[in-house]
Amino acid sequence: MGNFAVVISILFILSISCLISCDETKYQTFIQCISDHSSGQNKILQRIHTPNSPAYVSLLESAAQNPRWTNSTAQRPFLIAAPHREAEIRAVILCSKMFGHQIRVKSGGHDYEGLSFRSETPLSFIMVDLSNLNRTKIDLEEEIAWIQTGVKLGQLYYEIANKSSTLAFPGGLYPTVGSGGHISGGGLGTLMRKYGIAADNVLDARVMDANGVTLDRESMGEDLFWAIRGGGGASFCVILAWKLKLVRVPEKLTVFTVRRKFEPENLHLLQKWQNTAHKVSKDLFIRILLQTAPKKDTSLEKLVAVGYNGLFLGPADEFVSYMETIFPEFDLKIEDCFSAPAGNYSCSDRPCIKKECFQVPWIKSVLYFAGKKLDDPPEILLQQRVNKHSYSKGTSDFLKSPIPDEGWKMIHKMFNTDDHQMMIMDPLGGKIDEIWEDEIPFPHRKGNLFNVQYLKYWEVNTKNESSKHIKWMRNLHKKMKPYVAQSPRTAYINYKDLDLGRNDENCSYSRAKIWGEKYFKGNFKRLARVKGKVDPDNFFRNEQSIPVLL
Repeated sequence: MGNFAVVISILFILSISCLISCDETKYQTFIQCISDHSSGQNKILQRIHTPNSPAYVSLLESAAQNPRWTNSTAQRPFLIAAPHREAEIRAVILCSKMFGHQIRVKSGGHDYEGLSFRSETPLSFIMVDLSNLNRTKIDLEEEIAWIQTGVKLGQLYYEIANKSSTLAFPGGLYPTVGSGGHISGGGLGTLMRKYGIAADNVLDARVMDANGVTLDRESMGEDLFWAIRGGGGASFCVILAWKLKLVRVPEKLTVFTVRRKFEPENLHLLQKWQNTAHKVSKDLFIRILLQTAPKKDTSLEKLVAVGYNGLFLGPADEFVSYMETIFPEFDLKIEDCFSAPAGNYSCSDRPCIKKECFQVPWIKSVLYFAGKKLDDPPEILLQQRVNKHSYSKGTSDFLKSPIPDEGWKMIHKMFNTDDHQMMIMDPLGGKIDEIWEDEIPFPHRKGNLFNVQYLKYWEVNTKNESSKHIKWMRNLHKKMKPYVAQSPRTAYINYKDLDLGRNDENCSYSRAKIWGEKYFKGNFKRLARVKGKVDPDNFFRNEQSIPVLL
């Protein structure tokens, strides 16, 4: 037995040595391929990081805005490429195809399921981190902007405001979201009722296809240009840059929040909001945020608060006058809009009746919705990372009719069973209703009243703790079914949820329809045909990528 144990130990050591040697050989062979396909000016070899590289872990951690998967070694990339020039990506694509690696592209890392930096399939993958492709060019005369895909929304808004106080872009609320994924998935935001979503305001794009060829709108053709504006660019190509149409905003606009206790015995204000918010002036965006508020006194019953939070494209006096006609219950006065900024505060005081209103330039409204203080310098929007205090699970729905009282009572009951959850309901209508649902892949147009985003957070990422909170989220989503859009039950691709379905190993169209029609409705088939045309070998793929349909 002793000799046998020695033999086993020797074989084990030899096998480990072989694995290390084989891995090192694979890395060197791949890097040699990169060198062979790079020009003299190409420095991509300096931007390739193996798991043994000092920068590998920091790049991987910076990619994951949701740290839920950062401790998983099985899902990590074979290599990380962090190009500084668009041309450097070509060699990564060609060599990945040659060696059978997938590619995962990360611009901001806010993907709900982390598919930009992890894989649930056994195939190895290269993560392409585009955060260094972050140059902008703004033309005030033409009112357009060219931005590389690594530009975060905060940087885009900062660059626009640095040049003009009356131009903006109708994108999302969170500064660290990358423009590549956000715009290619649609892009909901505070200006969408006036100007449409982000993808509605794309004029041109620069992409790199599966053959390493750089294309613009003219050379890629209208089919691919259609697909990447709301269909998810990662299924078709690498998005390199966007040409965006900027929009006009007044020099003075108004931001506000009115907080109330969520009382299931008195749902009048919630029901009025549901019947009003999608029909008001295009200049008004007013969403609700439902969340459990922290308690100062543990003996008190848990408090669920609802915040009516929004933006008005006009000065405070016009806003207050308009709100008196549609929501006199808010009791907003002009003096409320010129008080000192209150900063962030929770709705922990009872009976939780608070209001705030500020007249600000557009860039200050960006700070407000990002949870910053109004007296913070705009440069704070250039921060690249968020503070990762919590792990999370999210999903979404679209609503075609208001939630009845029984639904709100169910939600209140669910929120009282746990802490650290949120529902955000964004009103649609306005410009969104005026665009045909097949004009771009984002189909959630006329007939949809709201988008609802569900979020669940937790602090300890053990298996049991995570399972408990994910189960809570799935239970709420299941109980919401009677109150949301049906046939199909729809969802928003930028709030990706693998619970809705995922591709099989063959990425078959029939399997993918299970989740695809929830995101894209009737546009899904056209997306699959575009995929068959531009990427017939299905090089660009992930657990929820568009399948090939020839």
